[in-house]
Parts: sequence; C-alpha cells; structure tokens
Amino acid sequence: MAADSGEEKLLAVARHIAKTLGRHDDTVADDILQIFSNFDHRFSREKLSEKLPDEDPRGCAVLDRALISLDRQISQYIAADHPIWADSADASAFLDAVDELIAVIKEWSPMARSKSVGACLVRADDLVQQAMFRLEDEFRSLMQQGADSFELNGNTELTRNLSFDSDYDNEENDDGILQNSTDQIPVAQPVTDYDIIIDALPSGTINDLHEIAKRMVAAGFGKECSHVYSTCRREFLDESLSRLGLQKLSIEEVQKMPWQDLEEEIERWIKAANVAIRIFFPSERRICDRVFFGFSSAADLSFMEVCRGSAIQLLNFADAIAIGSRSPERLFRVLDVFETLRDLMPEFDSIFSDQYCSFLRYEAVIIWKRLGEAIRGIFMELENLIRRDPAKAAVPGGGLHPITRYVMNYLRAACRSRQTLEQVFDENGALVPPTKLEERGSSSSSLSVQMAWIMELLESNLEMKSKIYRDSALCCIFMMNNGRYIVQKVKDSELGSLLGDDWIRKHNAKVRQYHTNYQRSSWNKVLGVLKPDNSSMAANVAAKTMKEKLKLFNLYFEEICKTQSTWVIFDEQLREELRISVSKLLSPAYRNFIGRFQSIPDIGRNPERHIKYSPEDLEARINMLFEGRSGSSGGRR
Repeated sequence: MAADSGEEKLLAVARHIAKTLGRHDDTVADDILQIFSNFDHRFSREKLSEKLPDEDPRGCAVLDRALISLDRQISQYIAADHPIWADSADASAFLDAVDELIAVIKEWSPMARSKSVGACLVRADDLVQQAMFRLEDEFRSLMQQGADSFELNGNTELTRNLSFDSDYDNEENDDGILQNSTDQIPVAQPVTDYDIIIDALPSGTINDLHEIAKRMVAAGFGKECSHVYSTCRREFLDESLSRLGLQKLSIEEVQKMPWQDLEEEIERWIKAANVAIRIFFPSERRICDRVFFGFSSAADLSFMEVCRGSAIQLLNFADAIAIGSRSPERLFRVLDVFETLRDLMPEFDSIFSDQYCSFLRYEAVIIWKRLGEAIRGIFMELENLIRRDPAKAAVPGGGLHPITRYVMNYLRAACRSRQTLEQVFDENGALVPPTKLEERGSSSSSLSVQMAWIMELLESNLEMKSKIYRDSALCCIFMMNNGRYIVQKVKDSELGSLLGDDWIRKHNAKVRQYHTNYQRSSWNKVLGVLKPDNSSMAANVAAKTMKEKLKLFNLYFEEICKTQSTWVIFDEQLREELRISVSKLLSPAYRNFIGRFQSIPDIGRNPERHIKYSPEDLEARINMLFEGRSGSSGGRR
C-alpha cells in the first residue's frame, strides 16, 4: 500500500514537471514524457497518459489523506487547555507532527499550480499557522516559567550583590561565585571581577526553546518567535537594571536634576553600566545564541531587540551629562562618566558587533566624543571664571586669595585624571591662543599647554587684584603669598611634571623678586635714617642730629611693625625667610648706628635713655611681623 502511494506521488510529480515545461508546446511535453519513460519503466506513456490532465485525483488524494491525518494529530494539541510542554512525550509528538506538516508542504509546493494541490496547500498553510500560534504560546510560557524560576532561585540575591552592598557576608566559592544548582549561575559576588556569565534560564528550558524556535524559523515565523523572545527577556533585563538603582530618565529629566541628586545618579549609573555591559548583556548574548543556535540572523535580531532599550537608556544618560552644564565643579563626575564609557568601549563593541547593533556602536562613540568635548568645555568655563573674577575687596593682610586656592586645588584634583585629560586634549587640542602653542614648543603635550595657559590667566588676575592695595609693600606680600602657594601646589603634584622644572624655576624667581621689592619699599626709608652723615659737623650739632634720627627711626620702625604685624605670610618657611632677611638688612645698620650714637660725647651721661630698642628688642619686634590677625583669610589649605 505504501509502495502504491509512493508511486502515485512520483507520477504526480512527473506529470507536474511535464505540464509546467510544456505548457506552451505539446511537442515539448511529449518529449519530456518520452525521456521519463526511457529513464524508468514506471513512467510509461500509458500511466502518464497521452495528454496531461489539469488535475491528478490520485496524487491530490494522497496529499489530502496526509493533511487529514496531520490535522487530527495537531489539532488535539492546539485545542489542549494545558501546556503541551508539561509532558515531554506530548511536546515531542507535537513537534514531530509539525515537522511532518512542514515536510509535506515543502514536498508538494512544486505542484502548487495544480488547483486541487493548491487548495490542499492552502489548508496546510492554515494548519501551520494554527500550529505556530500554539508554539508561540508555548514558547512564551516556557520563557516566563524560566524567568520565574530564576527569580525564585536567586535573582534577588544577584541584584543585591551587584548593587555593591557592603554588608554582604555570605559564603563564596573559590571563583567568587555563588551557585544554587548545576544549571544556573544566578549570583555574583560584589564586585571586583566582572568575568561572570548568568544563566538566567535553565538548560532544559533553553533546549525546549531551541526546538520550538527551530520549527518556527523553518515555517517562516522567525520574526514572531524573535518578538516573543525579545519581549520576555527585555522585561527581565529592565527589571534587573532597575534593581541596581538605575532609573529610566529622559535627557530633559537628567538635565533638570539638582546637582547633588545627579551626582548620586551618576554613581549608580557607573555601577549599572559596568554590570550591564560586562555581565548582563554578555549573558543575554549567550542565551540568545543557544536558543537560536543555527539561525544567526534570528539570534542577532533577537539580541538587539532584548538589549536595545537598556543600552539606549545607558547611552542617553551619558549623553545628558555630555550636553549638560559646563560648570567647573562638574568636571570630576563628567570625567567619571567619560572614563567609564571609554573603559567599557571594547566590551561594548564586542557584544554589539553584529549588523543589527551597528547603530548602537556608532551612538556610543559619538556620545563618548561628546563627553570629551564637554570636558574641554568645562576647562573653557574655568578660564572664563578666572577672567571674570572681579577685583573687589582686598584680601586682609595680603593673604591667599580664594581664587588662588580654588584654582590650584581644582587643577591638582583634575590632574589625578592626567591620562584621561591628555587623551581628551591630544585628540582635540588645547584651548589656548596660537602664540602660546608656539611658546611651549612642539614637544609639549596639549594638556601641559592648557595648564600653563590657565596658570597665566590666574597670575594676570592676581596682578590685577594686587593693585587694589595702596601700600606697595603689601602688594608685594600679596603676590609673594599667592606665588609661593602656586609654586608649592605645582611642585608636589602632577602639575609639576606637566609644567616642567623651567616653569617652577621661573616662578620661584618671581617670588624672590617680590621679596626684594618688598624689602625696598618697606625698609629703604628706615635704612636711610640709619646711614651715617658724610659731612663733618660740630659735636653738639652731631648729637642733635643723631637724636633726631633715632626718634625718626623709632617712629618709622614702630609704624612698620604695627602695620606689618597684621599682615599674613601663610607659609612658615617663607615667613621665617622674610623675617631673617629683614633682620639681616636692619640689625647691622641699627647696631652700627647705636654704636656711633653712644660714642658722641655731647649725648650725655646716660645715652641709653634715648634708645627705645636694644638690638635684642629690635630682633624680637621683627619676629612678630606677619603673624596676622585671628580669623584672617590668609591661612593655607
């Protein structure tokens, strides 16, 4: 019986070929029949007939019987009110019936021009569609059950650990991974090693999903299968990221956030981005490849649909930071986002390497470059801040100006990310006038040129502020204080290697010049009083002159000491150097003057009554200079 059925099918195929090729010429059809007859005795002209009929009732009957049998088998599963995959035998029988149905359609499709065969194939297509709808439901059910199983077995623990909680104290194995079963790797220890893969679906479930996917793709329902898969996995991925504290925020919402809240959100974003790109996305890629094994296009499309929303969410947040405010205090968090995206770029390119994800790779590079531009823009805003800082009230006692402390501490902190800043400025160039580039030479990095330019702007601003002081000596003290602070902050940080030894020597020389100018403007008048007169005069005139000079000295010295004891030298070493230099300048001249004063006969028996300061008193008063007032702003930090 089976042999007769097979022969009928074979004859039907031969008739269809002859009819199709010879539909415009009966001679051609006869020639084809003759060839078949010579090739195999079963293709005799009697069996094939002299004229090819439009229909072959016997062939169509075979197809009809096959469809009736398959319809009976498949319909019982389609109509079942319980999951088919609850029983592995039912699942296997259902898949076998679907395979046979797909094979029948493939076998008879070449004869679809025949009206009766075509009608049967329409019925077959309807049956396939019903079977695919049921397979789609079963696929969805298996996906949800697998996700629920992972939820119960450890995803809560997983996300708690991956959210970097510090109070975690569970036991771990040698690899730093907590495992609940042989089929799952649901929990990762926080968070020094990202070389973790999460099997969020049991292996048995993945195998079942693969078998269903194979049939749906073969039947032309690959996109529907991909859609169901990506919808379920996308929900799981979104929930996992949410548990890491990552909010779904639009670019506008990010830009409107108060800075303190945004700093906290950036911290959460950095952690979530690392976990997503190094753990979650690779894990999704692995599951996707296993479910759609052998169907790379379907696997790539499904993976893109699963991860696209989460990847765009991560990138949009970084973009919002990049196009946000250029306020200088934001530099360090923008650097954090820039460095995070830069460090994750190799993993990002690798995991999103297929054709469907090319737009994500492109977007990531664009946003990363935009973050670099934001960093340069923040330095431009720092320059503007320095330029615009007004010369209003003078700092009491000539101490450190707040702008000096702010800029130097800011640059020192920024240079902790020297490698990143060099990358940013080398790619885009320094924000300086062209003449400054020429002055620094081609050997200087763009970052060193940028730092030197900011230092120059700061010095120019301080020089403008120094002119507020009416006392030229206090002006020198102000420039000494700020110049010394700048040099010391440069020497003990990365700024020193950026700006170079020549820069440091040059600015130390500037501080020494202010020191010299201070001595000249403060003490030249006092020293002029102590100079001996070259002209000869009578003893009584000399005594009177010396007494007047001594009174004048006392007046000048007292006035200077009273004034300059309120001035500030923030650096102890500089303060001591300045006192010693004043002492070396003044004490010898004063001792010499006192000696000459005491040697004049007409001074009287007790010349000491005219001497207000002994040399020791003079030294003591000098050592009280530059102490400053309590609460002065000249202190160093």
